[in-house]
Amino acid sequence: MRKPELAAAIAEQADLSKDKASQVLNVILEEITASVAKGDDVTLVGFGSFTVRERAERTGKNPQTGAPLTIPASKNVSFKPGKGLKDAVSSK
Repeated sequence: MRKPELAAAIAEQADLSKDKASQVLNVILEEITASVAKGDDVTLVGFGSFTVRERAERTGKNPQTGAPLTIPASKNVSFKPGKGLKDAVSSK
């Protein structure tokens, strides 16, 4: 399912126009993005949690030459599914 299809499903179930549902979806995604970018966790009970994880600097190697190189520290977003989502997926 892509974003327009999700917006259409929201519009149908919430009795909204497709444009209004698309606006609502965009605002939700922007708020989740802004919160996670600030370093805050976002938890949607029953669906899951978005968290920021920090990866330390580490040593790797160039796959072509085998030469060692330093991989810089980075921040990544991780998603942990909630019980409701896990149950819905495993029951299908």
